[in-house]
Amino acid sequence: MTAIEANLLSDTGRMLHSHFEKQRALYLAAPNPDLAQRKQDLENLKRMVNENREAIITAISQDYSNRSRHETQFAEIISVTDGINDAIKHLKKWTKVQKRHVDQSMFMGGKNRVIPQPLGVVGIIVPWNFPINLSFMPLAAAFAAGNRAMVKMSENSINLTRLLMKISPNYLPEEKLKFYEETGGVGIEFSKIPFDLLVFTGSGQTGRSVMASAAQNLTPVVLELGGKAPAVIDPAYSMEKAVGRIMFVKQFNAGQICTNVDYVFVHETQREDFVAKAKAYVAKHCPDINHPDYTAIIDDRSVKRLVDTLEDAKSKGATVINLNGSQQVNVEKRKFPLHLVLDTTEDMTIRKRETFGPLLMVLTYKDAQEVVDYVNARDRPLALYPFTNDGKLADMYIERIMSGGVSVNDALMHVAQHDIPFGGVGPSGMGHYHGYEGFVTFSKLRPVFYQAGFSSLQFLRPPYKGFATWVFNLLVKLKS
Repeated sequence: MTAIEANLLSDTGRMLHSHFEKQRALYLAAPNPDLAQRKQDLENLKRMVNENREAIITAISQDYSNRSRHETQFAEIISVTDGINDAIKHLKKWTKVQKRHVDQSMFMGGKNRVIPQPLGVVGIIVPWNFPINLSFMPLAAAFAAGNRAMVKMSENSINLTRLLMKISPNYLPEEKLKFYEETGGVGIEFSKIPFDLLVFTGSGQTGRSVMASAAQNLTPVVLELGGKAPAVIDPAYSMEKAVGRIMFVKQFNAGQICTNVDYVFVHETQREDFVAKAKAYVAKHCPDINHPDYTAIIDDRSVKRLVDTLEDAKSKGATVINLNGSQQVNVEKRKFPLHLVLDTTEDMTIRKRETFGPLLMVLTYKDAQEVVDYVNARDRPLALYPFTNDGKLADMYIERIMSGGVSVNDALMHVAQHDIPFGGVGPSGMGHYHGYEGFVTFSKLRPVFYQAGFSSLQFLRPPYKGFATWVFNLLVKLKS
């Protein structure tokens, strides 16, 4: 960074750049940690979670005002430690130098290799909804690939962020990993740093700004942006099973999940059956929104957004069903009842924006093509959820509707698989991580060609005379 560039930075920007340059210098001094060091970094990352489990669960719940302990254990603690264990188990295989084919007719005696190497220093911008999962899973990929990392947490995760800032140096030095609190303007300055890779999870609007900032440094980005993910229930599929699985994920974290079911297609003959079974599910599994097992909405602004979405739908003629019956929004505790929204029209907010909460829009359909046409007329979603026992029908939806990922006969669960990549497509994001694809994303798969001691190409140098002309003509014939 030049003196002129430093003068143009804010105090926050200078602080961030200073630490980046420290990490970059240490990376350049030792750019390729060995297998043992990478495994140790991953073990330390896992210990940070396991040895501070209770403090992490408490901090996240404080940030939410109430976050179900069991949901934090499942989505944050268990999934992260399992993902790190998977990386440790497969790391030796992932880091192996790959032998590749050489065309011996042109490069006799030569060798091709692909060498996975660390990118350097990566930046990770983390949202509030799954702050451990969405920081430590990318970190697992980053450390498996041999990188150093800087992590900017959400302004809605203050208690957790301060905990991580306090405990992190006990497990990994700040020259390898450093967490940052959002105190105002940090995210903007963070995205301006010339990282070797920048990972962002959040809204599409903010994602565009992050990508624009990264573009100034030609920094590659991985964006996880969410969107309106649809489910569709085949009329031949068990309605009770489909409703149980959809409503479970809809109430999980109070619906505040980027891959959640945003709306569901139900055959026009089964709409009332769906509503009845949704009511029965809620009555049995989450009848009281004030129970500690039911997670709060993250902040007052989000509560207002959800209230406004329902009011907009009601005012324009939608049918709104409060599945928690007489329980109304608890503004003080930010507890929001589960709702179904039916009879929607294109001018309603719920049709246009991701709900990101315990609201489920229900649409009816006559045939599968109607579903395909509706989804394809809109932004590509982060996930697709067909419920059917008909393999051909499931394949049709998968082939005809592009989405970031798919779970068949369930929702969300593809995200929990460590051996398949996670990522969006188009407006729902770009790039992948988790498992081997995460290792690849955080690595440079460096192609290297080794020329043999003797090269026949020396006979094909200009001026091109008879022999060279004959060889080139022969190769054209052989390769055509």
